Amino acid sequence: MKILTNIVWDYKGRAEKHGEGQLDIRIRFNGKYYHIGTGIKVRKAEYVAGKIVNRPDASVLNDRLAILYSKVCACVDACVRDGEDFNIEAIKASIWSVKETNSKEAPFIEWCEAQIPLLGVSGGTVNHYNPLVVRLTEFGRIKNWQDLTVENICNFDAWLHTVTKPLSDVKRKTGVQPEKLSDGGIYNYHKCLRALLNRALSFGKIENNPYNRLKGKFKRGDKPLPDYLSEEEMAMFDQLILPKGSPIDVARDLFIFQMFTGLSYSDMQAFDASDYKWDGSAWKNVGERIKTGVPYVSYLLPPVVKVLEKYNWEIPQISNADYNRQLKALQTMMGIKTKLHSHLARHTFATFMLDKGVPIEHVSKMLGHTNITQTQRYAKVKPKAIYDDFDRVAGMMTKATEPTKKRKNKQ
Repeated sequence: MKILTNIVWDYKGRAEKHGEGQLDIRIRFNGKYYHIGTGIKVRKAEYVAGKIVNRPDASVLNDRLAILYSKVCACVDACVRDGEDFNIEAIKASIWSVKETNSKEAPFIEWCEAQIPLLGVSGGTVNHYNPLVVRLTEFGRIKNWQDLTVENICNFDAWLHTVTKPLSDVKRKTGVQPEKLSDGGIYNYHKCLRALLNRALSFGKIENNPYNRLKGKFKRGDKPLPDYLSEEEMAMFDQLILPKGSPIDVARDLFIFQMFTGLSYSDMQAFDASDYKWDGSAWKNVGERIKTGVPYVSYLLPPVVKVLEKYNWEIPQISNADYNRQLKALQTMMGIKTKLHSHLARHTFATFMLDKGVPIEHVSKMLGHTNITQTQRYAKVKPKAIYDDFDRVAGMMTKATEPTKKRKNKQ
């Protein structure tokens, strides 16, 4: 009897490029391979020489991985020592213990709350998960493991379509009618719940994920086309005279930085000038997005360099809430109808580059999109490039008819 154990990353090959893949404990027994999921997902670059690295939760995940691995090895050693038949299901059962379907000590909702801090996702993404727990509690029909049925998932969806967004006291007094959740908002609840159920499935806590029987049922809905600023509105930011170093002045400068780099708020706040190299004509860098880990190509255009020089090449740190609050004040001051928020700068950068004739494939790389489909939303915003093509073809057609007109004039 020959048994070998080790840990492998994404052995099923399901991880997207630069995406997360699961770590599994592999057991080789008499030439056959068996795998036990750990429920831990990391990017390939974050798992080096048997250790999880380059993550704020690396220590916690390594401890958990070590515990799981030692449990598997103990089961395998006992199998060899006692001369028992090799039984992978028995090993899985001993690792994950008994399924908690009927357990009153760890209801599903409480398990979700405990898992959210361990997901290893960005702060913005965590903000999608926390409201899910609130909604599930309000719904009240998915509390325990046995409540995870296809019927209850469908009922949860129907209930979400009746939920309205909370109103502030001011709006309530003015008689404003509450709005229902958007299709995109409801889709995000399903997306987060499906991810948590996949995690529970990998931990062996449920037999199957009910969402697997509901493929294609819950749709995101049509996303509205992104807003953006015109070049005239972009120029207005530089013309503003503001108290130097004031919060609103800092917000203005950061927005200019975003408009001409295309970086998201989190990537901008993580900006490090040392990452950029001077090639004799410009500062350039190939970075990696914090949220997705997808590479992006960055170039410091003159307006960006001007901002960086003002702050000694260090980006001022500001919370997203404070940043957006100052942008709202800027919007009022400038008389711009389009609502200013941090992500609007990214939209503006994309449309600005497309207007300047930059190929959409290149804009996609600048933004660090996972695929070009994400970037195509910006191409739909303005038909200028299409009209330019029409003008070019019309000009060719006009030239083609000119000789005929001249011949007629001669007659």
